[in-house]
Amino acid sequence: MTHKTLTDYIDLFLDYLQEAKNASPKTIENYSLWLNRLVKFFGDVDISIITSLGLLDYRMHLSKKKLSKRTVNYHMVAIRSFLKFLHKHDIACLSPQKVELAKQAPIKVSFLTQIQVEQLLSAPHTYEKKDLKRARDIAILSLLYSTWLRVTELISLKITDISDDSKQFRVIGKWNKLRSVFLTQKARITMQNYLDLRTDNSPFLFISLSKNSYGKSLSRNAIASLVKHYSALVGIKQKVTPHTLRHSFATALLKKWADLRAVQTMLGHASITTTQIYTHVDDKHLQEVHWLLDDE
Repeated sequence: MTHKTLTDYIDLFLDYLQEAKNASPKTIENYSLWLNRLVKFFGDVDISIITSLGLLDYRMHLSKKKLSKRTVNYHMVAIRSFLKFLHKHDIACLSPQKVELAKQAPIKVSFLTQIQVEQLLSAPHTYEKKDLKRARDIAILSLLYSTWLRVTELISLKITDISDDSKQFRVIGKWNKLRSVFLTQKARITMQNYLDLRTDNSPFLFISLSKNSYGKSLSRNAIASLVKHYSALVGIKQKVTPHTLRHSFATALLKKWADLRAVQTMLGHASITTTQIYTHVDDKHLQEVHWLLDDE
């Protein structure tokens, strides 16, 4: 049997993520980056060379590069997953259970008040003079807020993905999972107003209107810039991203006593723990949510 080095096993693991786990290209790109940094530190050695003390040195090495605790943890999670893969295939190596993650401060969720949301959603009405661009931007903001779409999901949408009479549609979300997305009446109206003005043949729902890229799907950066542009125009001082709108709608629903697990499903979270970050809304609601969960 041909002797395999650390790089050989990493290549096998990345193939496994792509073929067996159907991981997204971005996930594979990130895991490749994080694991190849491990090779750069240890060298292309035998897997048995990697020990828990060696990983401690590696963690310190990453920290000295001024990486945040969260980023260092991403590296450790990748190593843990890699070692689990090796153990599953009977390769003698360090136990994945010995790969520890650093404790982190709780995630702070940035969200807008209802008044700020209304100001932002109506901003194109006030500040955009071109009919098609105004209608497009209104629809983008409306869908980002009321459907909880991630930016990658939004820019991938095609006109045929949403039928004329349906109140819901499906998207392929994070980790290539299929989930249902529900359209509010307002979001549907804004989207239809925009489509009624379209005269092009592009299959994408939201397109670039610039001369050099007209009809092409918008980029992630274009959506982020759009949200930032309108939030600045209406005088919102905090940093506002497309994900802020997602946070804001989840917060608004929980304030209205929506079920936490229903919110989890609609957001496409794999774990209820991720969804619980939205229970910051107020002490009374937090107590109610905990009571509901304890009662299960």
